[in-house]
Amino acid sequence: MHKHFNGLKTAMLFGVLWAVLLGLWALFFRNSPTMLWVFAGIGVVSTAVSYWNSDKIAIRSMHAYPVSELEQPAMYRIVRELSMEARQPMPRLYVSPTAAPNAFATGRNPQNAAVCCTEGILALLDERELRGVLGHELMHVYNRDILTSSMAAAVAGVVTSLAQFLMFFGGGGDDRRNVNPIAGIALALLAPFAAALVQMAISRTREFDADEDGARLTRDPLALASALRKLERGTQAAPLPPTQNLENVSHLMIANPFKGGAARLFATHPPMDERIERLHRMATNG
Repeated sequence: MHKHFNGLKTAMLFGVLWAVLLGLWALFFRNSPTMLWVFAGIGVVSTAVSYWNSDKIAIRSMHAYPVSELEQPAMYRIVRELSMEARQPMPRLYVSPTAAPNAFATGRNPQNAAVCCTEGILALLDERELRGVLGHELMHVYNRDILTSSMAAAVAGVVTSLAQFLMFFGGGGDDRRNVNPIAGIALALLAPFAAALVQMAISRTREFDADEDGARLTRDPLALASALRKLERGTQAAPLPPTQNLENVSHLMIANPFKGGAARLFATHPPMDERIERLHRMATNG
């Protein structure tokens, strides 16, 4: 069990997502179970395609190119050492030609993983700090966080699709007559909002896990804390443009890549101060 019970929090957040979905179904589609299966099928298929191609989508969005050991010897050495320490296969390595300092890992499993650093983060961090960041990213792969985020996206997508269907066509059969119209409209509007909040909360929880597990892998929580402090300043000084492609993969990155922080409720990343504080507590408590 993680010190901060992040796994339990993720399970509870998934429970909330399913409760929202089943609540919509019970109120409006109880007599039409086929509707639930139709939307669930669409959500599962679309998410499966995205999950299977997650590495290609993220790499393409960042215009990243593969690098050899000759081109990035420090990056290769660190990842090889950490992979061997974790007894996992060596992932493919990429560099994104952008000054915005960031990094991400993606791929459906350790055998099909990719780790990408931007040119900005390679210039900003020293080797010890880079090791902390790469340990964090590798733990996203080992913890199957791409699967977790894909599952959350699938359930949230089904909730949104059901709510949109409700807004345009109403519920099914007798269920529709048993629901107050105003309450129905309110629920249809609020359900996707609630699902999105829970999806973002799951993303934040997985970042805490990757911080904690990555620090254990490298045995150096202060290195990651130092890197996060630099990244907080660096991402604000050189943010990425908020295009749709980049927004779709921003949750994979170790730091929020866009300028200006959204309210904590709407953020896909935990506050840097809280992440750094937790890492310092790890270093102090051993």
